[in-house]
Order: sequence, then C-alpha cells, then structure tokens
Amino acid sequence: MKGRRRLSALPAALVLLVLLALAGGALALWLLQERAIAPRTLAPYIAKRSAGHNPLITGSGSWAASVLTRLDRGAPQAYALPPLALGAQQQGLVAPPGRLRPVTDVAELRAAMQDAAPGDVITLAPGSYRVRKAALPARRPGEPGQPIVVRAEQPGSAVLDIVTRVGIEVAAPYWRFENLVLQGACRPAGGCEHAFHVFGKGAHFAARNNTLLDFNAHFKINGLRGSFPDAGLIEGNTIRNETPRKTGSPVTPVDLVAASDWVVRGNLIADFVKLGGDGVSYGAFAKGAAERTLFERNMVVCEQRLHGLPGQRVGLSFGGGGSGRRYCRDGRCITEHEDGIMRNNLVASCSDVGIYLNGAARSSIAHNTLLDTAGIHVRFPTSSAEIEGNLVDGAVLARNGGQLRATDNLQTPLVLQYAGLHAQRGLFADPARLDLRWKRAAPRRAGPHAAPGPDLCGAARPKQAAYGAFENFGACMAPP
Repeated sequence: MKGRRRLSALPAALVLLVLLALAGGALALWLLQERAIAPRTLAPYIAKRSAGHNPLITGSGSWAASVLTRLDRGAPQAYALPPLALGAQQQGLVAPPGRLRPVTDVAELRAAMQDAAPGDVITLAPGSYRVRKAALPARRPGEPGQPIVVRAEQPGSAVLDIVTRVGIEVAAPYWRFENLVLQGACRPAGGCEHAFHVFGKGAHFAARNNTLLDFNAHFKINGLRGSFPDAGLIEGNTIRNETPRKTGSPVTPVDLVAASDWVVRGNLIADFVKLGGDGVSYGAFAKGAAERTLFERNMVVCEQRLHGLPGQRVGLSFGGGGSGRRYCRDGRCITEHEDGIMRNNLVASCSDVGIYLNGAARSSIAHNTLLDTAGIHVRFPTSSAEIEGNLVDGAVLARNGGQLRATDNLQTPLVLQYAGLHAQRGLFADPARLDLRWKRAAPRRAGPHAAPGPDLCGAARPKQAAYGAFENFGACMAPP
C-alpha cells in the first residue's frame, strides 16, 4: 500500500517522462535489433561521434562506450593458449617419395625451385634463410601424384626471413610446402604483404604444418588473365602476427579471391589487427565469385595477444567486404561466393561478427562455436544460408534482405547482450581464459542429426551430437 501511495503521489509530468523513457528505450532496442547492431559495434561509434566536443560530451561518450564494451565483452585481456593439436605441430609430416634435393642457403633454394621437376623434394637444412630482393619463384609445374615439394625435415628447423613484399610466388600447379617457418622481417613491418602469393595457374597448391608470422595477408590467392588457382589446400598451419599491422593494405591471413574448391582446415589463425586504412580485417574470407570453399576445424582467435585495439575484426567470411568487378571470376560478382561450407570451427574474441556472409548464396553454416563475437550475420538479398547446430555467444541475424534458415542453434538474443547476459559462456569452465571444458554435461541436440564430422578436435561425432564445434575440448590439447 505504501508503495502504491508513493507511486500515485508522483507528479503526472514525471510519470509521463518515465513512460516516454521506457518507450524510447524499447524503440532504441528494436532499432538496434533491426539493424543488427551489437553493443561491441555500437560502442566505437559512440566514442567516435562524441570525440572532439566539449569535455562533458566527450567524457559521456567515452563512458558509454566503455560500459557497452564491458557488458558485451567483459574485461579486456590477452589469452594464453595451451599447446593445441591445431595449427602447426612439432611432429613433422613424413617425407614424400621423390628425388631428394637438399639445399643449405637461399641461393641453392632459389636455383632448385627455378629448375624443379615433378616429384622433386627440395629439403632445407636447419638454419635461417634470408629472402631479399625478389620472391622465391614456384613457376615450374608439378604433376598429379608428383607434386614439387619444398620442406624442412623437422618443423621449425628452417626459418625463411622475408624482407621482400612477397615471400614465395606460386604461378604453376602442384606445389606443396610443409614444416617451414616464414617470418616477415620488413621495415616497416607493413611492407611484408604475403608469405605465399598463389595466382593464375597455381592450382592444386598445398601448405601443411607451416608457421607464418607477421604478414598482412599470409596467403593471397587470386586469378590472373583468365586462369585461376583452384583446388588448393591450407591445412594444419599456425598463422598469426606478433604486432598490429600499420598498413592500408588488406589484413586477412587467408585472402582468397576468385579461386574455387579450396579447403582451409585445422589451422590456428590469430591476431590480425589492422591499424591503418579502414581498420577492418578478417581471419579468412573467400570472395570474387568463388565457389565451394570449405572452412572446417579451424580455430580463429581475432584477438589473442593483441586485445582491445581499435578497428573491426571479423572471424570467417564468405564475401568479405565485396570485390571490384575486375577481380571477379565471372567479371560481375553477381554473388561473391556460392555453395560454401563452414563447419566445426571455433571463432573467438572478435570485435565484430564471428561469421559474416556477404553476397554468399547457398551457404552451409553447421556446428561452429562462436564466443565473444557479435554472432552470425547474413547480409544482402544474394546471401542465403542454412544455419544448424551452432553454439553462438551472440545472435544469428539476417540484414539488408539476407535470407537464412536457422535450425536448432544455441544463441544469445541481441537484447540480452545489452543487459550483459551471455548464457552460452556459462556452459564453459572459464571462457574468459578460453578454458572451454564443459562446466557440466555438454548440451546436446535432441534426437539423431547428421552432424558434420570429425569435430574441431578430430573426434567422431555421436548420433546425438553436442552443439557447436567440439564434443570435448580437452581432445584439442596437444599430447605432452
């Protein structure tokens, strides 16, 4: 009764103001939902718009941005990853059969690559190889069943220090690179564009169990004069940067344009922060009218060591930011990508969305785990997607006419993110440290489903599969 008397005693004007504020808040949340704006993407906009005004406006904007970021992302911190059975491993790949060609310095390596024949196994002795003046050329074709292989016997024993714009140029088919370390060593650092540039006739390329550090786009793949390097493989590599990239060039560790039938599998991709240009970077994308790209069993940590810096970081994408017509496989890019599959990937710690589809037709997004991202966005009328069995710490949303069919996903509605509520994070032991062991029993889908397998950690899926990328994250730990 006392409470009611107090309420009735409020001035009518004050009651009206409260009601208007509530209505305004509801309208604001509806608009944010309609435009798919998560707190982490609204925060930098508010900070930017309020900057340069009087101290009150600037301070209020900075405070609001900080609150929104903390509600959505928690306290900023770097992640110390344990040894994982993802990315490059200490156990090297077995040497393939073929003519062994040992090399001990850059001159010998360059000569061996320039006159390589199908089946050659160019093997680098342990040591440091400084690549300067010009990229290493891979221009002699291998053959099916007889690729030209460039490798180190033991992973990490041969380090290529790259001080040129591109480390290795691949313009012929059937080249394979394994067990190598390619380290960008340009001054300024942004001058190191690519570890590998695969283009034109460089089809059936493969990179396995390599460590690639400090490039803008570690793998750059594109067509040339009507030829396209199709059917490539990027598997089991560690791809990251030690420092932010101060460049206006694209920053995307796997930058695939106009090539089809590529598989990107089992890689660890981390720390691709772009501080120049538009500040937008991606972990991996395929675009330019490419088709049938498969992203599976990758771990993408947008911000592992490099946390809380300006810019927008997206995990995986079909379509990226779009392509100019001259880069499109069909000359038009009616769609940026068709018939792509993303499955069993873990995407974490991104300042923007974890999965972004832009002009991506008939995409399949299945059994991925997204933590500390703005979720999955399907954008524009030419995008369509089947989205099933994912565990998303964020929302699954269509934007600007995008079409999606979402079936049986665990996700966090956008409105709850503005309240700082993230139910999916509560499923894990310590998601803030990427300790992704289940806190209790794994949440499982009802009834048998044809879950894609194996999972992120290489385990077979049971008939009643867990939501997301893995059954047991402990299986992703490297053996002692």
